[in-house]
Amino acid sequence: MDRIDPQHHQHSPLPQPAVEALARLESRFPLVQAATQYETAAVHAAQLAALAESGRMTDLDADSLAVAEDLMSDARTALAAGGRLDLIGSSA
Repeated sequence: MDRIDPQHHQHSPLPQPAVEALARLESRFPLVQAATQYETAAVHAAQLAALAESGRMTDLDADSLAVAEDLMSDARTALAAGGRLDLIGSSA
C-alpha cells in the first residue's frame, strides 16, 4: 500500500508493519475499507485514463480500467448505504 507525499505528490511505500496494521483495522471498519477501496481505485483509474489519452492503452490496461471503475462503483454503493459519501468527498 502506498501513501501520497503531499509535498511532492508521489507515492511512498508504507512500512510493512503499517500495511499489516491497516489491513487489520480496515477489516473491522467496512466503511473505512470502502473509502480506501474507492480512493485506491480512483488513483488507478486516473493513471489508466491518462494512459488512454496518450494512445498507449493496451487491452489489459482497458480491462484494468473497467475493474477500477467497478471497484469505485461498489465502494460508492457501500458508502451511500452507510450514509457516508462524505468519506470520498461526495454528497449525493
